[in-house]
Amino acid sequence: MSSRDAILSKLRAAGRVPEPLPEVPLFDEGLPPVLDQFKASLARMGGQWVDAPAEGLDAWLGQRFAGAQVVCSAVPETMGTLRIATVTDPRALENVDVGIVRARFAVAETGSVWLSEAEYGVNSLGYLAQHLVVLLDPAAILPNLHHAYRQAAFADARYCALVTGPSATADIEGVLIRGAQGVRTLTVVALATPR
Repeated sequence: MSSRDAILSKLRAAGRVPEPLPEVPLFDEGLPPVLDQFKASLARMGGQWVDAPAEGLDAWLGQRFAGAQVVCSAVPETMGTLRIATVTDPRALENVDVGIVRARFAVAETGSVWLSEAEYGVNSLGYLAQHLVVLLDPAAILPNLHHAYRQAAFADARYCALVTGPSATADIEGVLIRGAQGVRTLTVVALATPR
């Protein structure tokens, strides 16, 4: 029996019941309007907010990413040129110009969108695409991380990430480079969840 197994068996034999976790407040007092705070936080982190395109999502995508050859969609709102459901090898996404996903929810405090394997379809879509477009229902914006961590989605997901802006790195002199190890741009499009 290994040391680990011996320790665990002694703990199990002791029959101790773990203490319940303390109740953490939500810290809701004096919070700014969630949409305004989300937009400001997203912009601070290098992301861009776009109101629902009047011309429609496909037309907007065509204008915004005119040179894109591979547009991989993981959402029903647009087909793109590649459907994520047809991808069997994550490496096949290495040439994706634009990836399109829908966030389950967002956090105003940090400007983050919550994405899991269910939203990505293939996790590498969120990292190999040059540009990531995230559809977000404005009604799904939570005020802070305390609200976010109470979402059942955290317990249901095998993998999840709070994505805040495009990839970035900075050296000791403070030179900031966006798009260094992942997506070059992150655009959040306000689009209600289809019923």
